[in-house]
Amino acid sequence: MRILLTNDDGVFAPGIAALEQQLRHLGEVVIVAPATEQSGVGHAITFLTPLTCKSIRRDGRHWAWAVDGSPADCVKLAIGELFKDDPVDIVVSGINNGLNSGINVLYSGTVAAAIEGAFFGITSVAVSLEYDEDADFAAAAVIARNVVRGISEHPEAQGRLFNLNVPTAATLAPKDVNVVPMGLAQYGRSYEKRNDPQGRPYYWALWSEPEIAPPEDADVSQLRAGNCTLTPLQFDLTERKLLESMKNWGLKG
Repeated sequence: MRILLTNDDGVFAPGIAALEQQLRHLGEVVIVAPATEQSGVGHAITFLTPLTCKSIRRDGRHWAWAVDGSPADCVKLAIGELFKDDPVDIVVSGINNGLNSGINVLYSGTVAAAIEGAFFGITSVAVSLEYDEDADFAAAAVIARNVVRGISEHPEAQGRLFNLNVPTAATLAPKDVNVVPMGLAQYGRSYEKRNDPQGRPYYWALWSEPEIAPPEDADVSQLRAGNCTLTPLQFDLTERKLLESMKNWGLKG
């Protein structure tokens, strides 16, 4: 198996190094990752300026390609150019330093990189670990390796998109990997207004719990319970039920 490994925390992040070591048990790993941290950039791509791509060497050999772009740029460049003559079999993005669950998947550069892989019809997995100053990326990488292996063994998974989240508790003791839907509860919808020393206003985002608790089977709930979560995702945003109804609206321009 030929594995394309990327992330949004940057090519020198500890998560990608830990994941590379484990994924090498499954096959050949090629790394194409952002030169700098790109957290929260979503599915941004670069098309108004050129992309530069630098070889990063470790232990006297080429180790990774560092791209001065977004996570989606990295995957797009890797599949469409760098490895077009030697295609990859699977795309893995991570390990992100912080969970990407619930509606956060819409903002995540980690998940966006996996989505880009799925655009090309390649099985893609995003991997995230709960934020902790002493995060055990090595333990999370073992979990990710096992899940990626399991996914790759199922023909039904071919070309599909998956989002794996690992809570801190799962790095301390064995936990279940629950296949669950993403939570849709909205967290943190308010801001605190402040003034800088010149009296100019600025706004600081506040964290707040949703008014209605997410369902027990949602990813955010299972992660709080200490379980790993795996969610199959899709990037087709069409609301198909409404699509059929709208055909009878008689809309005119």
